[in-house]
Amino acid sequence: MIQIEKKKIKIVIIDDHQLFREGVKRILAMEEEFDIVADGNDGSQAMDLVETYQPDVILMDINMPHMNGVDATRELIERFPDVKVLILSIHDDESYVNHVLKTGALGYLLKEMDAAALIEAVKVVAAGGAYIHPKVTRNLINDYRRLAGEDEQHEDSIGYREVEYRKPLHMLTRRECEVLQLMTDGQSNRAIGESLYISEKTVKNHVSNILQKMSVNDRTQAVVEAIKKGYVIVR
Repeated sequence: MIQIEKKKIKIVIIDDHQLFREGVKRILAMEEEFDIVADGNDGSQAMDLVETYQPDVILMDINMPHMNGVDATRELIERFPDVKVLILSIHDDESYVNHVLKTGALGYLLKEMDAAALIEAVKVVAAGGAYIHPKVTRNLINDYRRLAGEDEQHEDSIGYREVEYRKPLHMLTRRECEVLQLMTDGQSNRAIGESLYISEKTVKNHVSNILQKMSVNDRTQAVVEAIKKGYVIVR
């Protein structure tokens, strides 16, 4: 029987700190399906590396001399629309995230992430999904809650009646509702598993079911949609 070799995910790493680049390379090298084809220390190098190696995913630092990650990502997406960029940053401010995502990046990771989060993020982005670090997701939710609170005050002032929402038990199982709530709380798959005393693999299955049932592409969309429809409590 002829065994067909699974296509590897080609990765380029752009970061101006060599020690950090080497650390990321060692982590990603642990996954057999990853192939780190090149790395560079400046956003301007990304153009040539993408053209030469045609990677599936680029890990892009946001703060670099000469050409930063935001400008590099914007130019990359314009020249190579199919490239998938995952931003690496020390900033958890939602303004950075919003700005970066507008350039076309599909993910935003904090450099304080653990190895499992990095590996999961690369896989999600390579598959065409979006991945935002749970801590950053929490900040985005808080910002959304603040804006939503302002809207509610405005509605109350003009006499709008309060709308009563119900949990999505008509659509999700009770366990999936619990997972969705913990996703909204900004917990990673591992943390959700620890909270519910289930394996990380089981959590991933629940998340996949939630995305399919809610007709969304990724965790972030699921959380935003759940907040809008009152399926979860923002706390």
